[in-house]
Amino acid sequence: MKIAAVQMVSTTSVERNLDTARALVERAAMEGAELAVLPEYFCLMGRSDRDKLAIAEVFGDGPIQRALEEAARRHRLWLVGGTLPLVSDEDGRVMNANLVFSPEGEAIARYDKIHLFRYDNGREQYDEGRTLKAGASPVAFAAGEWRVGLSICYDLRFPELYRALMRPPCDLLCVPSAFTYPTGSAHWEVLLRARAIENQCYVVAAAQGGRHENGRRTFGHSLVVDPWGDVVAMLPEGEGVITAELKR
Repeated sequence: MKIAAVQMVSTTSVERNLDTARALVERAAMEGAELAVLPEYFCLMGRSDRDKLAIAEVFGDGPIQRALEEAARRHRLWLVGGTLPLVSDEDGRVMNANLVFSPEGEAIARYDKIHLFRYDNGREQYDEGRTLKAGASPVAFAAGEWRVGLSICYDLRFPELYRALMRPPCDLLCVPSAFTYPTGSAHWEVLLRARAIENQCYVVAAAQGGRHENGRRTFGHSLVVDPWGDVVAMLPEGEGVITAELKR
């Protein structure tokens, strides 16, 4: 199966981000991808963490979900839809949700981010728990004969999640992300290669990669790692698509 990781530098405009995502998914399909992965927060990198509350959708309906559904159906591919905010049962908090759409445009899987990022290096501060409610359950799905496990960004630091996803074994692990530049430059590649080696499967990581309108800089380096731990495709920074062929 040929897969693609889509890298973006998402803006403060949902409409512009959806247009960019559509174009990059189309490029992935033109390059023969049967499965494409968008990055975390592909739909919005707001000026404030609370901006995501204003665009949160009810699961099953909304312009972001419709755009993902239409792209998957139009290009006849499995689309791992990065993340988008979905309404939760707590006021003031949303779920950071990864939705998967089949080539028929059906939503076939949903994973809510379990591990919420918190970081303070004296210059940058993040605390996702202020606006996000944590998910609770690992999720995998079948893309034809391939079993695919889902995770999101900060989950990468918790190998026990991936061990849970390996019962039964996955062929591919997906990690849509928006790693900060300092943490990414220190740990991104080594953690992704470790997850591939210890689980003996492919890993695809679609990232945000560049300087955003809100001033944040994300690390990028979207990549695909094979079960031996070799990086078989990578895009350092900027918008684009990388592809790789998965082999059993």
